[in-house]
Order: sequence, then structure tokens, then C-alpha cells
Amino acid sequence: MSTDLIIAVIITVVGASTPILIAALGELVVERAGVLNLGVEGMMLVGAITAFVIVFVTGNHYLAILMAAAAGVATSLIFGFLTLSLSANQTATGLALTIFGTGLSALAGQGYSAKPVTLLGPLFPGLAADPFWRVLFGYSALVYFALFMVVAIWYFLKRTRAGLILRAVGENDLSAHSIGYSVIGVRYMAVMFGGAMAGIAGACFPLLLTPQWAERMTAGRGWIAVALVVFASWRPFRLLAGAYLFGLVMTMELYAKAGGGPLSAIPSELWAALPYLATVVVLVLISIRRDASTNAPACLGKPFLPSN
Repeated sequence: MSTDLIIAVIITVVGASTPILIAALGELVVERAGVLNLGVEGMMLVGAITAFVIVFVTGNHYLAILMAAAAGVATSLIFGFLTLSLSANQTATGLALTIFGTGLSALAGQGYSAKPVTLLGPLFPGLAADPFWRVLFGYSALVYFALFMVVAIWYFLKRTRAGLILRAVGENDLSAHSIGYSVIGVRYMAVMFGGAMAGIAGACFPLLLTPQWAERMTAGRGWIAVALVVFASWRPFRLLAGAYLFGLVMTMELYAKAGGGPLSAIPSELWAALPYLATVVVLVLISIRRDASTNAPACLGKPFLPSN
């Protein structure tokens, strides 16, 4: 295998992993606050169509990313109002949010199919042109943003007072409430952050991977992000490793189809299904571990009812 091919594979893996990693980081913070939001896929699709339309109209990629984040926040507030203010079932509401986001993005995307936009270029174009430095500096700002957020979220959860409060709300909401912390307020902020991250993750698809709009273009990556949070035991650096593992599996499908050799003998349908099969296997393995629940926030998915 040539050096150029190895570099191309690495760059492809990083690009494929980035939207999963960004969405999963947002979901990790949400779940650490004790909220289970299964609407990541829907928020990603809303972010994807928002980013596409903005960059198609204005040509400004960074404005598109900001608007995608805002669209993700707006969508997440629907979930937050229903589950936090009205105490609706979080699982059912998250599933409904995914259906809503899928339908809304399809409706908003009518008339934009097959219309091309330009991809977001490397953050360091000079270094990206060098074959040696390309593997480190040949990526867009979204890739470096994802890596930065891994460290930032780890530091926030482990080293800051606000992170300690968020974790306390997720572990024992009644105790946090009894000493004066606003459980609903903290959870609203976490849900909004998760929505912003999901919107940015959705923006990665038209700006980083495929320079056009297509319905359901996230192709289930939001569900992989939710499973990845469990796979990583709610830890940011494990999340990074898991995201790149799934990105590698997805990249193998592309190179197996294009490169021939022994891997090309495997049916393309199996390659396409492999990331989702891996997700199911990971969840099954974790569920049968005796200590699987020890790292999960104690209040995950439970409504806050101080009167009880």
C-alpha cells in the first residue's frame, strides 16, 4: 500500500468520523445531565438542510455552520419543552423529534436536490498542499473543532464547578435541587448544547462530505452517535476512539468497492450494513456486562419530580 493511499484513507476516516463525533459529544453532555434525547438524527437533518441552504444562498460556510447550530438549538427546545416543562416521556418524544426533523428537512429541501455547493476547504491550505503535513493539517475547521471539543468537554465535566453541577443533576436531581440548583435550568442548557452540536454535525454532511442536498443524507449517523455514547461509557476520550473506529468501518466500504482485492468479494450490502451491525453488537455486549450500568447517570431518562 502506497504512502499516498494511506494518507488518503486517514483523511477519509477523519472526515467520516467527524459528524458522528460532534453529535455524540453533544449527546454525552445531555445524558450526563440525566436527559435521554433520541432525536439526534432529526436535529442533524435540520442542521444539514439549514447549512446547505445558507451556503447555497450566501456562499459563507461559517455562517452556515452557525445557522445550523441555531437550527439545532431551536429544534432541541421542542424536545426540552415537552420533556422538561411538561414531563413527557423522553424516549417517545425523542423518537417523535427524529420523525419531525426528517419530515421538516425533506419539506425544506424541496427544490434543492442535486444543486451543488462548494465544500469547506482546509483550515491550513498551505500546509495541506504538502504531502507530508497533509495528514495533520489537511482538514477543515470542523475536524479541529471536534477534536477541541473532546478536550473541552472532558475538562468541563472533570475540572469545572459548572461541570460538577451538571453531573450532580444527572446523578441525583433531588439532592441537587435541595441545595438550591435549578435542575430544569441545567437540563435545558444541556439539551440546547446537545442541539447545537447535532446541528453542527448535520452541517458536516453538505459542507464536508457531500456537496449537495439529499433527503435523509445523515443515513442513520445520529443513531450511531447515541449508541456510541453508551459504547464509550459516557467518557469523551473513549468517544473519540469509538467515533474513529466507526469511521474506519465506513471507509473500508468505500475502498473495498473501489480498490478491488479480497475485500471487494464481500457484498456491498454487507459493507453498508456493517456500521449498524457493529452498533447493535456493541449495545448487546454492553448490556450483558454486569457493571454496564455503573457509569450511566443514575437519573438518565427519568423526569424531575421534586414533589415526590
